Amino acid sequence: MVMNDTLANALTTIKNCEMRAKGEALIMPASKLIANVLRLLLKHGYIGNFEYIDDGRFGKIRVQLLGRINDCGVIKPRFPVKKNEFEKWEKRYLPSPDVGLLIISTSKGVMTHREAKELGIGGVLLAYVY
Repeated sequence: MVMNDTLANALTTIKNCEMRAKGEALIMPASKLIANVLRLLLKHGYIGNFEYIDDGRFGKIRVQLLGRINDCGVIKPRFPVKKNEFEKWEKRYLPSPDVGLLIISTSKGVMTHREAKELGIGGVLLAYVY
């Protein structure tokens, strides 16, 4: 099985488990990018705790689901965003101005669009969640 986008796979797994009202999701393979995105979701209350499971191969991540995610997914292609362009993408991917997060990879690490706005930096769109 060849997997091109592990982040897309992880978010799809989370969304499918949420829709079926499961208590947890098992994401494999694990990666630092997925862990960073999950850290943001945890910080903003979309998911419960998550833990890395070393299976001797690529690793897995077990995620506690709280039933708070309505939709999430990756943004493809990964559009570059300038620091003053976030509103255009919020309108495209989020239901309303104060609902949800755009997740962005910047030179200062993975963060939400609100943090990037505060820091006045742009980056590359990775994903959305609300």
